[in-house]
This record gives sequence, structure tokens and C-alpha cells, in this order.
Amino acid sequence: VQLQASGGGSVQAGGSLKLSCVVSGDLFRISGMGWYRQAPGKQREPVASVIRSLNEKKYVDSVKGRFIISMNNDKNTAYLQMNNLEPQDTGLYLCVAYTKSWQEDDYWGQGTLVTVSS
Repeated sequence: VQLQASGGGSVQAGGSLKLSCVVSGDLFRISGMGWYRQAPGKQREPVASVIRSLNEKKYVDSVKGRFIISMNNDKNTAYLQMNNLEPQDTGLYLCVAYTKSWQEDDYWGQGTLVTVSS
């Protein structure tokens, strides 16, 4: 399984960006997708996740009401629509594919950089 993230960029506060993560390989092994972010000097934190079969979505409190995670199973792509961006949203955004088996590690993409200026 391989992941390719894209869509990052530089925007002003209040702006929007849409991140994409294309998944290739044996998708049967994947139960869901998620996005993490890592700001400079900070630990990586989960931002949002979605379970494919249930379409169950979860968000970290700081992005609720502003970010929307979705999946297009036909295109094998996960998205993160980010609205009303704030400077504290700045960071490297990484997509992750969650595996169905506890014995198999999750798969990570290379990340895409988001910079929000005030």
C-alpha cells in the first residue's frame, strides 16, 4: 500500500485548502484513513479520521466545524477540506491508511506542507 498526499500550500488566515491522499495497492487491507499534522517543534497530532465501512468520522476539537474529512472509494482517495484556516493550523499534514489487522502496521504518506499566515 502506498499513499501520495498533495494539496498543501500557503494561505492567509480565513482561507481554505483541500488536501488529497491517493491510496494504491491492496485496499482490502485498509479499514479507514486519517490525517495527522506536525507543527515545528511540536508532536504529531491526529486531526481527522474516517472509517470506510461505517463512514464514521472523528475530528480533533480544534478543527471541528472547520475541517471535513471524506473518502471517494471509487478514486481511492481521501480528502481533507480545510476552511477558515488559522495560523495554528500550520504544519506538515500526513495521511495515514489504517489497516484491518492489528498485526500489520498502518501505512503513512510523505506529507504535504500547510502554511497559514496571519
